[in-house]
Amino acid sequence: MPTYIVLLGPPGVGKGTQARILAEKTGLKHVSSGDLFRENLKNQTELGQLAKSYMDKGELVPDDVTINMIKARISQPDCEAGAILDGFPRTPAQADALEVMLKDFNGAVNTVPFITAAEEILVERAGGRWTCRAQGHIYHEKFNPPKQVGVCDIDGSEVYQRDDDKVEMVAKRIRVYIEQTMPLVEYYRGAGVLAEIDGAQAVDNVTQSLLSALDKSSKAK
Repeated sequence: MPTYIVLLGPPGVGKGTQARILAEKTGLKHVSSGDLFRENLKNQTELGQLAKSYMDKGELVPDDVTINMIKARISQPDCEAGAILDGFPRTPAQADALEVMLKDFNGAVNTVPFITAAEEILVERAGGRWTCRAQGHIYHEKFNPPKQVGVCDIDGSEVYQRDDDKVEMVAKRIRVYIEQTMPLVEYYRGAGVLAEIDGAQAVDNVTQSLLSALDKSSKAK
């Protein structure tokens, strides 16, 4: 049976980094709903054009459109063993729809790692990010500052802070994420597949905690 992992975690917790590491260590493909949207819109696929028709009217893209994008992606041969799902589902209703869809692949959500950390840690990590204006190289004022303040090490262009990377905006994004995600966390806790992971640990330790949770889940099946 294929293995499907739903990865949850607020901004600043290192979810993207861990998704990439997990994909390397497990051989499962990292399937980001955000990346899928951008890819379908860029390539003007039928689903991308359908999604754009809603977005152009300022409406939310219906869940079934997103589900069909995910279904098309995990139907590909490189997802035969399963996938790490990132960014979807976001609500219990979407989780129900995902379960129905995964039955077509003789699978279900096996594990839901929820990477967490105290809000002040998340704000410090996510709120100090600066971006190179030319090519988008990423810096952090505390953990990875450029050699010269305000100048990219790689191409010499201006390094600036996007509005959504400023501390007050990051704090708001984190609170909104936690409020909106808690019903989904409780949904998966009730299903017995939630694994809470301490995201305040060093990156390697978070990875080990994730791998241990996946191993425990596979043995329980």
